[in-house]
Amino acid sequence: MLTELQIENVAIIQHLNLKFKSGLITFTGETGAGKSIILDAIMALMGGRVENTLIRSGAERAQVEATFSIPESNRQQIVSLLETEDLMDDPGYVTLGREIRREGRSVARLNGRSVNVNLLREVGSYLVDIHGQLEHLSLLNVRQHLGLLDRYADIEGLLAEYGETYQQMQSIRKDLTTLRQGEAEAERRLDLLNFQINEIEAAQLHAGEDVELRQERDRLANAENLASLSQQALSILDESSPEAPALSDMAGQIAQLLVSLARIDGSQSGLAEQASSLADSVTDLGRDLRDYLETIEFNPRRLGQLEDRLEMIRILCRKYGGNIESVLNFKLDALAKREMITHASERISELEQKEQSLLPQLTDQALALSQKRHAAAALLERGVEAELADLSMQGARFQVDFTFDEDGRGLTLEDGRRVAFDASGIDRIEFLIAPNPGEGFKPLVKIASGGETSRLMLALKNVLAQVDAIPTLIFDEIDQGIGGRVGTVVGEKLWQLGRRHQVLVVTHLPQLAAFGDQHFKVAKQVQDGRTQTGVEEMLAEKRVDELALMLGGVSDANRAAAREALALAETKAVP
Repeated sequence: MLTELQIENVAIIQHLNLKFKSGLITFTGETGAGKSIILDAIMALMGGRVENTLIRSGAERAQVEATFSIPESNRQQIVSLLETEDLMDDPGYVTLGREIRREGRSVARLNGRSVNVNLLREVGSYLVDIHGQLEHLSLLNVRQHLGLLDRYADIEGLLAEYGETYQQMQSIRKDLTTLRQGEAEAERRLDLLNFQINEIEAAQLHAGEDVELRQERDRLANAENLASLSQQALSILDESSPEAPALSDMAGQIAQLLVSLARIDGSQSGLAEQASSLADSVTDLGRDLRDYLETIEFNPRRLGQLEDRLEMIRILCRKYGGNIESVLNFKLDALAKREMITHASERISELEQKEQSLLPQLTDQALALSQKRHAAAALLERGVEAELADLSMQGARFQVDFTFDEDGRGLTLEDGRRVAFDASGIDRIEFLIAPNPGEGFKPLVKIASGGETSRLMLALKNVLAQVDAIPTLIFDEIDQGIGGRVGTVVGEKLWQLGRRHQVLVVTHLPQLAAFGDQHFKVAKQVQDGRTQTGVEEMLAEKRVDELALMLGGVSDANRAAAREALALAETKAVP
């Protein structure tokens, strides 16, 4: 729910910091005091369109920020969105922010980090539902109607069973489509696959071969230099002259001298051992160098063969992968594709049989879903119409409209029609309303009256309260065109709705305002020649005076009527 709201430099609001509780929260105040500005600020947080005309005169930017406690009902969706974008801070809370700049640019923020407006809007859709401005009415989104009806019908188990079968069908049809497309161009694809497989197999590649070939090529290409270096080293090791004795001879002499030394001074036997080891190492080094020198060959023909082989490998790697391993994997994949094409007809026949055997099961599950939905729809219709009658919309009728889309590859109904199906079944659902007797049913979006729309939303929200996952609901203009008696009914229903949701209401009716668990007064005043809006929580006698003012003025009679309204609200607001 919404726990805190901060607004700076929005229209005539210089600074506001409001803290909210759960339950029903009412806003009252004269027309033009700034109540709608507060709603505009919240709409901006929900990703709504903003313009720089919202910025307070003289300020360079306007800012709105709100903190929400994340509800259990849709915690998984919100946390998943935040973790995907690396925006998760406190798993219990999320902060939404919007900054509007004078030059026309706006900045959206989640948990203090800049994000795009679409992400802000998506997260906001799980937190707040605003009723009163058509573009923010979630129930006017037809795509949400089926989900609401399904939750109301409590068919989660049936949906899961149907969904499992549906996924099997989708997998089968996807494979069939791939195979049929492949079958149509099978000959061309087989020719290409055979060429690719033969080309790779003819090369007789093995992993790591290119590394070995490059090493051998480098030795052949530098044979003369390698032989010269080896011979020079051997000369130093083994060849003696009067001016420069061989290193092996000197190492032997050193070893003999230190052996003699160790016979005299036994404490230096270690030096004798080191010298002997050095002499042996010099001897081994000479032997290894001679062996290596014998392997060096001058073979231009072999060098050419190596260059040709490496070039062939380079071409294959360029065509089929970045290295030999990738080329070999490409061959394995090509072999599998060739096998699939070769046996495509058998596989197609097998999948078609599976498809036909699965269709009756999927049809039965879809029809069971539809039956449950129709039964729930009848209950929903009666419940909403009863709520509308309580809200002074006697004669208004509500209908859950069911339609199908015909599809030759769809599921077959009892009357022989074949209808389209998707992950939710075969039903296409839309909520319709006939506000006045004698009028035909129309989609919710066609309802023009703001007051009627808000009351209809209240009726729906009350009936769907247990399955509606959005924690914070905002109603504007809900008291339009209704009197005090109906205002009491509306207030009672809003209070009841506030037991399952946080409900914010802008109202001009004292009978409705009396039901608020929290009551704020919005007023404007002039300070230092500037108009600005202030918001104060109405407590104790201040609340009585505000309700009396709404009844016509602060007088003893109106104060008594205000207390009576509060007492009546307290009596009716029983859990």
